[in-house]
Amino acid sequence: MSARIPAFTGLLALIGALAALPAGASPGTVAGPAASAATASIDVPGLYEQHCAACHAPNRLGAMGPALLPDNLGRLRKTEAAKVIAEGRTATQMPAFAAQLNKDEIAAIADWIYTPVVPEPRWTDDDIRASRIVHVDPATLSDKPVFDADPMNLFLVVEAGDHHVSVLDGDKLEPIFRFQSRFALHGGPKFAANGRYVFFASRDGWVTKFDMWNLKVVAEVRAGINTRNVAASPDGTHVAVANYLPHTLVLLDGDLNLVKTIEAKDRDGKKSSRVSAVYDATPRQSFIAALKDVGEVWEISYTKAVEDIPISYIHDYTQREGSFIPGYLNPRRTILAEVLDDFFFTPDYSELMGASREGVGQVVNLDVRKKIANLPLEGMPHLGSGITWEWQDPAAGPDAKPRTVMASTNLKAGEVTVIDMKTWEVVKRIPTRGPGFFLRSHANSRYAFVDSMMSPEAKHILQVIDKHTLEVVKEVTGEPGKTLAHIEFTRDGRYALASLWEDQGAVIVLDAQTLEEVKRLPMRKPVGKYNVWNKITREEGTSH
Repeated sequence: MSARIPAFTGLLALIGALAALPAGASPGTVAGPAASAATASIDVPGLYEQHCAACHAPNRLGAMGPALLPDNLGRLRKTEAAKVIAEGRTATQMPAFAAQLNKDEIAAIADWIYTPVVPEPRWTDDDIRASRIVHVDPATLSDKPVFDADPMNLFLVVEAGDHHVSVLDGDKLEPIFRFQSRFALHGGPKFAANGRYVFFASRDGWVTKFDMWNLKVVAEVRAGINTRNVAASPDGTHVAVANYLPHTLVLLDGDLNLVKTIEAKDRDGKKSSRVSAVYDATPRQSFIAALKDVGEVWEISYTKAVEDIPISYIHDYTQREGSFIPGYLNPRRTILAEVLDDFFFTPDYSELMGASREGVGQVVNLDVRKKIANLPLEGMPHLGSGITWEWQDPAAGPDAKPRTVMASTNLKAGEVTVIDMKTWEVVKRIPTRGPGFFLRSHANSRYAFVDSMMSPEAKHILQVIDKHTLEVVKEVTGEPGKTLAHIEFTRDGRYALASLWEDQGAVIVLDAQTLEEVKRLPMRKPVGKYNVWNKITREEGTSH
């Protein structure tokens, strides 16, 4: 069974709105390094207007096709972009242009779309509202699952190869549905309302609401031009969207109507910033957002039962004299000396462990709103993919008290760093085959799986860490040269699903105890798999 997102209603009107460039701008305006020799001798804007603008918009902000801007294309090599222009994309509306354009023209267009548009494009509240699409009348949807499977043991598999999402039955380990997604989903889907609804964000700003019980795309809205990720409250009534462009945090209701846009500026309103990430902190009934260019962490409460926020000096100890704004849906700021690019919550969500791209680690207490400790991290830790478990030090004897530890991969160093979450000290640095991205486990499993996908020589190897001994005890080896990564467990922890991260790839099902392969399901570059139960219960072995 498969489905495609329906054709846009009023597409021409949307393209027209997208084409409204800021004053003085033109689609051919380019900033940055001088154009290449090929670009200099070719009318690239003319070629773009003739062949590309109808789908990608005259100002490259995207319409029926994705936005063609440097940040949005960050994970696509220029050579790959040229190949797409020449050969098209299977199972999409992107045609091949090799018959209309020669190699130099294709190379010139590929060069050009990696240069920024100047002036920087805008995306206003009116643009957000105008972009909203309702695909299905919610009143027509069933209030029970339309399939015979455990709705809590479903998986979503994001297939980047042809921009689709597959729904897997976690008991039968078979796909039951597949639908077309927006271009380059990023940040992981976020489940709400007991797993019925899930929200996706694409690189070029589209937020999609999908009904897991009815297997239907319900609504979509474009909340930005370049988006990092999306977060949703557990009841599905509040959605937050972190944007790189424009510099905003966008708040939506559960039907993807715009509630408000918060400009990402520092406390003094002088410096603007990209929003690097936003996550739901369920026990706090709030969203937590990190700013990439300003040393601030924001907490935005989505419950009205929250105290007001002081925005000026407080004149008395009861904090009743001074200027205040409502605590509901407004940022409560924690001021830091270092920016945070990625972070991980402690189990009770009172603290977060954060790191910058430069590897500067710190612990922030969200109640007192200040840094309370340094983290001894190096390289580029990927804290957002961290996991926790209760660990009893074998060297301390059988009566040793268990300690809660957190472990993280590193994007620049071949190690998994294990940290004591009470003392914030490193318990152990576990050597791995190379820099890795994902670390996964389950409360019912003795093992944690880590990839080395940043290593050209070892990207086909998953290493298995014993969570008691903190030693690598086994390796799961794929085909050399192909990437094997991203484990996600079934609800009960019996099976571990790995991604053969290739265009003609697969989801490989492993027995979580014997580590033997059980079966494999062909997939188009399955970049991520997400189990409903593990996500909505904040299972300790998966990212949140």
